[in-house]
Amino acid sequence: MSLRAGAPLTTSGYSASLLVPNCFLPSRTNNGVRVYSTYDGNVLFDSGTQSSISPSNVVTPLAWSSDGQQLFVASKGKIICFNISNSSSSEWSIHDNQYSAVSIACNGRFIACKSGKSVSLWDCMSHKQIGSIITQVADICGGYLACGFDGGKITIHNLRDVLPLNYFVGGPQLVQVSGKTLKSWTQSDLTNTEMLLSEEMTSASTPIHHLLANRALVRAHLKHVALAIEDGKESLRVQPSPIGYIAMAVALLGQGDPEGALRIFDLAFHDCEFGDIRFLLLLKSILVFESGNQEDAITRVELLGARANNDSDNDATYLYTRVLAIMYMKKGNYERAIPLIERAKNLAPEDKQCPPLTTISLIFQWSFIGLDIVAQQRQCEILYAEGCTTEAVEILLNIISTSDEEIQRNISTADWIADFVQKCVMTLDRNGDKTLDSANHDDALAQYPAALSLSPASPAGLLVKRSRARAAKGLWEDALQDANGAVKADPSNPWCYEANMTERLMLSSLLHAIEQSHDPEIRQLRKNYISPSQAITAIDSISREILKSCPLVVIDVTTGCLCDALERMRIFKADASFKELVSSMTRKLDNERIRQLVARFFAYVMFSHAWQGNEPSLQEVSAVKSVWGLPETSLNEKLRNFCKEARRRGHNWAWSDTCCIDKSTSSILNQSLTSMYKWYADSAVTLVFLAGVAHPSSAGDLTRSLWMTRAWTLQELLVPKVLFFYDSEWKPYLGDTSDNHKESPEIMQELADAIKIHHGTITTFSPDDLAIREKLRLASTRSATVEEDVAYSLIGIFKSDIRPHYGEGADALGHLLEEIVTRFGDVTVLAWSGKSSSYNKMETHVTELRGKLSQEVALSIYNQINRLPPARFAARRLHLPCIVFSVRRLSIQEGGSSNAKVYRAKVSGVGNVEFTTADDLTLEKQKKIVFAHPWIRHIRGPGSEVTGEGDSESDTDTDLDPNSDDGSDEVAPSHFVATAPRVGGYVRALQMIARLGQPFNALLLVQQPNGEYKRVAAEYEIVVPGLATDITRKSIQAKVLEVLEGHRTVKSARGNTIYLVPDNFEVERYSYTCVMDDDKDSVTTEPGSVDGQAKD
Repeated sequence: MSLRAGAPLTTSGYSASLLVPNCFLPSRTNNGVRVYSTYDGNVLFDSGTQSSISPSNVVTPLAWSSDGQQLFVASKGKIICFNISNSSSSEWSIHDNQYSAVSIACNGRFIACKSGKSVSLWDCMSHKQIGSIITQVADICGGYLACGFDGGKITIHNLRDVLPLNYFVGGPQLVQVSGKTLKSWTQSDLTNTEMLLSEEMTSASTPIHHLLANRALVRAHLKHVALAIEDGKESLRVQPSPIGYIAMAVALLGQGDPEGALRIFDLAFHDCEFGDIRFLLLLKSILVFESGNQEDAITRVELLGARANNDSDNDATYLYTRVLAIMYMKKGNYERAIPLIERAKNLAPEDKQCPPLTTISLIFQWSFIGLDIVAQQRQCEILYAEGCTTEAVEILLNIISTSDEEIQRNISTADWIADFVQKCVMTLDRNGDKTLDSANHDDALAQYPAALSLSPASPAGLLVKRSRARAAKGLWEDALQDANGAVKADPSNPWCYEANMTERLMLSSLLHAIEQSHDPEIRQLRKNYISPSQAITAIDSISREILKSCPLVVIDVTTGCLCDALERMRIFKADASFKELVSSMTRKLDNERIRQLVARFFAYVMFSHAWQGNEPSLQEVSAVKSVWGLPETSLNEKLRNFCKEARRRGHNWAWSDTCCIDKSTSSILNQSLTSMYKWYADSAVTLVFLAGVAHPSSAGDLTRSLWMTRAWTLQELLVPKVLFFYDSEWKPYLGDTSDNHKESPEIMQELADAIKIHHGTITTFSPDDLAIREKLRLASTRSATVEEDVAYSLIGIFKSDIRPHYGEGADALGHLLEEIVTRFGDVTVLAWSGKSSSYNKMETHVTELRGKLSQEVALSIYNQINRLPPARFAARRLHLPCIVFSVRRLSIQEGGSSNAKVYRAKVSGVGNVEFTTADDLTLEKQKKIVFAHPWIRHIRGPGSEVTGEGDSESDTDTDLDPNSDDGSDEVAPSHFVATAPRVGGYVRALQMIARLGQPFNALLLVQQPNGEYKRVAAEYEIVVPGLATDITRKSIQAKVLEVLEGHRTVKSARGNTIYLVPDNFEVERYSYTCVMDDDKDSVTTEPGSVDGQAKD
């Protein structure tokens, strides 16, 4: 039968008690509690005798939870909680008085339990007693307790006066959580709050709509929008409620659907109490504000505030005023926000507690803590940015004087105050200096006092300047007072004494300069100290000297602006460190201290990286004034991250080859290219960015990176004293956070294994540490996108003087090799492998030769060789002085490989010589093949008796007279210096021939159609046994051969990469094959070659 049709319900001894929204009807009897459905009258729940109660002990024994899922039943000394959905129950003890009548009431969050003349309050969720026991209770309801006694008097107690504040989170009962969860939420620990809410839901036997709604809010603020919407829908399915609709609206707003959010929010008004409407209107206004309609939202709140003000509702007016203030702050209108904050202070409750603000902060994550301080801070910053520093100081002083102790103890606020004080003092000091220099003393007397009002740590300088300004205005007593104060603040500062004495002179109308004073005390004072102008002159001189060694243009890592030397000098002179340095030069100039401080200020950080495309140029940065103003691209972000890292390391300046070189001006470009080696060597630190090395990095990633294959990065690896590698996420390579990766054994060993040189050479590199061939071998493992860069990147490593000139192409490499041969006389640039020949048993060979060669023959051979000119480059050919040994017959031997063959050559005057090469040499006599013994004077080996100062030639440039056996007619050039007793011409000739007979490293040359020769690159060094003592005049052929350059540049298959290689490089011992992946910023290098082709 349907109760809604008005049919009676037979309860059989039960009495109906309480109707709830979920259409349950409980009844009680001495035998327990039974719950009926108001739809059809069926019994939904029967406690049996579990909650049997005596009527004499119970007044109002039943109460429902707000969701209608739990029924609380009072019994003797306990409360029993029945879960309707699963017929389970739990109980907890209440008053000690077991026999007094019991009444309970529930407002959905708390249970008030009366027994006798006392009432206790219980948490519906934790089943724990909260607050203190209240006596003289008559009735219990909602958020108040009606308390009385038998005399008929009733008093109303607000639950907020009885319970801790954390049980009230504002307005209607929207946010219902445990104390632990509330604490986490109010501290904005959203991840932990989500976990706690999930735990509460797990422990609940049935879904609880308000917990789902609360978790939806938290997830929305965590940007987990899909999960938030899911929770919101489930909350509304379990039970429609205002908090459910609000949570759903916040989630939709997070999804980017403001219109949907406002529509769903309106449904919250359908399920709210009449007294909650105003608070919901306020929440909707905030939602409108967050949706982007800020003016509309502000108008709504202003109307609510006007109504509350007309009703003299101070609590509501306070609430609306606080919300309006934060809305204006979020708009950036601090001038409007600050008066509202001040008004709210006057309206604040005595306990300064406003639970609705807590509800708003939880729902929308708005913070109302320290609002006045935040508003004033922003106002200070705006005024400062507009150049109104003195006005900003007034507000700053108000912050310092009016902030309560709790805010003052806040670390972020204290740090902001300290930083802003320093900024204002420096700005006011600088502004005061400008006005004082322009004789605008009134303005100076506004700037200096404002700075002094902030109690700077070093007030002496400001006092001296204010003293001068006051003296210029004729305020003699005030000026003298400032001068005395400066002396007390810094007794060691001569400026203070000078100011003090100057003001005394002015006070007594003695306006002569101190140097012209007749006062012995003043004159003596001047002699004891260095004037500021003298100190500044010394600092300027040292600064200019240091800046000459610095890059031409650097980035100011604070402002992001490009600065030349003049601009850096200007910034230095405006810096506090400059002023402190000047003022510290009191009795004598300390040049060493000046040099250390100036060098520290101008220290710069160099950037090393592989170019990745259209990197930001000098012109692009100049156009936007700062690297911080560049468009948001990955390459611009790379540059910005470099600057941030340089600043984090405590440096002022940074240099990048992308934007710090004006490549449109050839003179600047050339100067930069030739100076780059020194700039890296003198840098405070070089930061290497490995764009293709993923995070976290692993051992070997560095050597496989693209950075290790680029031509310019060779010197960037070797030269800096301090080096630091970063992976693609700007995290230290291998997680090594030490200050210098050149001190990391693991990283240095990885590099040493990769480039085949000792790690100590990498750590403390000098151009003299490596032989020429070793440097060229290292260069051959690198590539460049511009052909000339193959040579230009080696300028510093070879200490070369060649002048860069883009457009000369392969001639750039020729110029470099020519300079190497000319400077060092070393034609081994044509053969990178091999060791110096051995020159042993010289005396024995000389003795044997004396018995075989007459003096005439020996001197003839000597003069033939001695007439050979020095090696030189011309028309991209090396004119090589050498002893030539012709190949008479050539054959192929067994034991070769698929890539190389073993040849045996029968050589005139020498015998058989075997060598290995990948070249296909003709076995016919169509081409002339020779072995050449390079005859470069300063590398002829030991045995030279005369050496030249400034010229390493071991023999004179004059022929020996065959008619003289003592060399008495030989005239040595004046620039030679004898270092040993002179020997006769015959002996000298025999010594040279003996050296010629020793084994030597030979070049294998093939004559070309035009008569010049080209080297055949052998797999291994070719060591010719030499002629021993079987030397005749006919066996010696001294010639100058034209040899094509031994090195060339080769383009990659795609034409975007250029390598330095020797001729026939595919079989060169140290040539490398570089294989690039188009999709990866990495490269693998392997010894050898593939099909004789240079690959990308």
